[in-house]
Amino acid sequence: MTYLVLIIGFLLLVLIGAAVYAVYQRDLLYAVIATGIISLILTVLFYILQAPDVALTEAAIGVALTTIIFIITIRNTKRFEDDRGTKDKQESKTE
Repeated sequence: MTYLVLIIGFLLLVLIGAAVYAVYQRDLLYAVIATGIISLILTVLFYILQAPDVALTEAAIGVALTTIIFIITIRNTKRFEDDRGTKDKQESKTE
């Protein structure tokens, strides 16, 4: 029983760390990978908590489908978030 509590506690800490990393990451691809890791950890937690149907759904939708759709979208757009504001963009257009 104590091993199970330690495993769940460790997974929850990694889950919180991945969530914070995904929020503060400037590179969108790494943020999407972090959200995929969050979904993977949730899948394991659902399986440990004896909800295999929810775990399979989370694995199929959260880990696979959503991550693939986000990666395809990022591939067709800019990968990095712009640091410059709109004022800088207007100045560069006038030059």
